[in-house]
Amino acid sequence: MAHRGSYPSCRSLGENAWGSQLKKALSGALALSLAGCSGVSDLGQELFGNSRAQPVVSGYIGAVVADEPQAALIGRDVLAHGGNAADAAAAVGMALAVTLPSRASLGGGGACLASRAHQAPQAFLFLPAASQNAAASRPAALPMTPRGLFTMQLRYGSVEFSDTLKPAIRLARYGTTVSRALGTDLAAVESALLADDSARTTFTKADGGILKDGDTLSQPRLANFLERLSNVGVGDLYNGALGSIFVEGANSAGGGLDTAALRAAIPAQSPALQVTSGNSISYFLPPPADGGYGAASVMRNGGSAQGAVAAWRAQHHETTANAATLAAAAQEVLDSGTTGSGTLPALPASTAFVVTDNHGGAVACALTNNNLFGTGRIAEGTGVLLAASPQTMPTPLLSAAIVQSRGVLRGALASSGQNDAADALAAATRAVVQGTTIPHEGSGRVNSAFCRGEQCSGDTDPRGGGLATGTNN
Repeated sequence: MAHRGSYPSCRSLGENAWGSQLKKALSGALALSLAGCSGVSDLGQELFGNSRAQPVVSGYIGAVVADEPQAALIGRDVLAHGGNAADAAAAVGMALAVTLPSRASLGGGGACLASRAHQAPQAFLFLPAASQNAAASRPAALPMTPRGLFTMQLRYGSVEFSDTLKPAIRLARYGTTVSRALGTDLAAVESALLADDSARTTFTKADGGILKDGDTLSQPRLANFLERLSNVGVGDLYNGALGSIFVEGANSAGGGLDTAALRAAIPAQSPALQVTSGNSISYFLPPPADGGYGAASVMRNGGSAQGAVAAWRAQHHETTANAATLAAAAQEVLDSGTTGSGTLPALPASTAFVVTDNHGGAVACALTNNNLFGTGRIAEGTGVLLAASPQTMPTPLLSAAIVQSRGVLRGALASSGQNDAADALAAATRAVVQGTTIPHEGSGRVNSAFCRGEQCSGDTDPRGGGLATGTNN
């Protein structure tokens, strides 16, 4: 295996001993100013250290677009300090578990497309998985996000995965500002969320009121959990002592998990779906992340993305085929010209982000808890919000695409918006291929990086609270 570099170590983040008395959140918690995006330079120095800091990359560094601004700034800092798109995407995904746990908890999962210049993208599928333990009052999903992002970054990244965790650890321990995106989600489920003691402790102010935009969210238990992942490795959550601790904490919250299922929860790597338009090839997430399939169907054959996915699910809902076989079957349906029809039930919330770098690399991801705030409960002692089991909720339309022209990156896109996510992705991908403005219509929300020449510009839905950043440094 090629040598993998490492960012300079950041300063000590506090206790490493797992199970020791957790420190109280610091009263003067550091928070980023969302309105002016201030503190970015200081943030970069703290993340990557002052004594042995790598030189900051000058000129074009890439683009980062996410639904939550602080996570986008984390990705920008990784690019600015020499990381590539996969390094930055892993850091963004782990940071979202701190800054937007309502949609992207460590207890959830998702799917990503990753590419290098002049190479076809690969899909990484790590949807929230079900446990077979029937003893659950509030069935939880197996946590797939850490293992999924680790696998993607291992294949495409340039640094140790533990380095990509440092920003998330810092934000969890010292506090993060509640963004408009998280504040909106908190307001939507306030009464149900506060019924759980751990969730109430995490998401309320000293006066007992729910956190709102601009308040500080500190998560010391989650910081300790992340620090354990960083120090011991992600495998500890699936095959080690941390996994036993997590399962015990999840089951105390009614999750019904078991360690055998946790060990067996393996992400899949698969070829992406392809749709050719002139000199451009659009690559999409394949099933079971079938929002990509729905968008590809619209691009290739017209019709409705929801209808295409409904038809696909009706035919394949009991399949046990592996990811590569499913991708091949989906590509065959696309190439046959079949559009499909049908309807889908109301689908769960998700979030999406994209990263491009200055080497032509790109990553586009969609993450979910299978429900807004998942089960609404936190695994005791870990700070991890539990995602809802796929046995109790329909699968969201996880939707992402990467567009290349003769092997050169043209754009990276990912979408959310529940039932409209895949149709929104199809419209945005068509705009990238045609060189027109990314549309922001309907209920779908698209984050994208649109590339001209060797540089990409980020674009986020102006109706949301996301941030597009990092084009030049």
